[in-house]
Amino acid sequence: MAHFIYTATTKDGKTIHGSADAVDRDAVVSMLSRTGSRPLVIKLESSKNSGRGRAKHVKSKDLVVFTRQLSTMISAGVPLARALSTLEEQTNSKYFKSVIAGIMKDVEGGLSIGESLAKYPNVYSDVYVNMVKAGEAGGILDDILKRLASQVEQDSAMRKKIKSAMTYPTVIFGITVMAFFGIMFFIIPKIGKILTDLGGEDAELPVYTQAMLALSDFMRNNFILVFGFLFVSIWLIRRYVRTPKGKYQLHALLLRTPVIKTVVTKIAIARFARTFASLMAAGVNVLDALEVTGGAIGNKVIEAELKEAAKAVRNGKQLSEPLKSSKHFPPIVSQMLAVGEETGQIDTILVKVADFYEEEVKAVIDGLSSLIEPIMIIVLGGMVGVIAASVMGPIASLSKNVGDN
Repeated sequence: MAHFIYTATTKDGKTIHGSADAVDRDAVVSMLSRTGSRPLVIKLESSKNSGRGRAKHVKSKDLVVFTRQLSTMISAGVPLARALSTLEEQTNSKYFKSVIAGIMKDVEGGLSIGESLAKYPNVYSDVYVNMVKAGEAGGILDDILKRLASQVEQDSAMRKKIKSAMTYPTVIFGITVMAFFGIMFFIIPKIGKILTDLGGEDAELPVYTQAMLALSDFMRNNFILVFGFLFVSIWLIRRYVRTPKGKYQLHALLLRTPVIKTVVTKIAIARFARTFASLMAAGVNVLDALEVTGGAIGNKVIEAELKEAAKAVRNGKQLSEPLKSSKHFPPIVSQMLAVGEETGQIDTILVKVADFYEEEVKAVIDGLSSLIEPIMIIVLGGMVGVIAASVMGPIASLSKNVGDN
C-alpha cells in the first residue's frame, strides 16, 4: 500500500482535497469514481514527508469490535457522527483512531459512510464497503453491520487456523535448510579432511560421497555467488507472482497440486458462498455481487470462472447454470444455488454451504496437521541419513584398510 494525495471535483463541481491509502493510482481513481468524483491531481506522498513508512493495517479483532458497536449504536438511534466519535475514543490503535476520525469528518461534511469507508481500502475491503453502501440504501445498515461483524470473525478464524497449521512445517523447513548449509560449510569439510588423512589423496570414495564433498567445496568457495543467486531468485519469484500473470499462474499451480488443491478449493468455495450470500442479503444485484465476490475469493483462476459466469448471467441465465460446468465448483454448490434461486432464499442456502465447507476446511487442516509432523521428521531424518551414509561408509571402509595394513 502507498499513500496518495489527491485533488478532485465532486458531482456539484466543488473541488475537494484528500488522501487515501491504495495499491496504485488506478485504485485511487476507482475509489473517487465510486463516490462520483473526478480526479484532477493524484500524487504519491513519499514516506519521508508522510512519516508513514509501510502501510498500516487494523487488526481483525478491532474491526469486529468497531462493526458490532457501530451496529448497536445505530440500532439504538445514536447519530452516526456521535457514534463514530465514541468509537474513536474507545479504540486503542492510533492508526485506527485516525481512520475513524477521517470517516467522521467525511460524514459530518455530508459524505455517506460507505463512500468514506472506500477511502481506506487497507482497512475496509470491497465486500465491506459494498455491503455498507447497500445497507445505507436499504435502510438496514445496523443489520448489515451485524452480518459484516460475523463475516469478519469467520474470515479471521479461518486465517488463524491456516496460519497455525503452517507454522510447524515452516519452522521445521527453516531448521532443515539451516542445518543443510551448516553441514555443508562446517561439517563436511572436516569429514573430508578425515577421509583424506585415512586414505590419502588417491583414496577411492563412493560416487555419492564425492558428490557431497564437491558440493561442499563449491558452496564454500563460491558462497557469495550461492547466496546471491538464492536471494535474487527469491526476489524475482516474489516480484513475478505479484504481477497479474504471475499471480494467476501461481494460483493455477496451487489448484493442480495434490492435497493443497483440496484445501484451496474448499476455502475459495466457503468464501464465495458466505460473501455472495451476504451481498445478496444486503440487496446488491447479482452482477455487482459476483464482481465483488470474485475479488474476495483470493484465487485468480476461480475469480476468472466467476467472471465467465457473470457473462452468462448478463445474457439471461441463472447463476447455477454456468457453475454446473465449472472445473472447481463441485455439483453440490450449483444444485444448492438452483434451489435457492427457485425458492428465493439464495442467501440462507449459501450460508449453509459456507458453514459446511468451513467445517470441511477445518477437518482437512486438522488432518494435514497430524500428518505434517511425521512427514517433516522423515524428510529431515532422510537428509541426515544420506549425509551419514555418504560419510560413515567410506570412513569404516578406509579404517578397515588401514587396520589390515
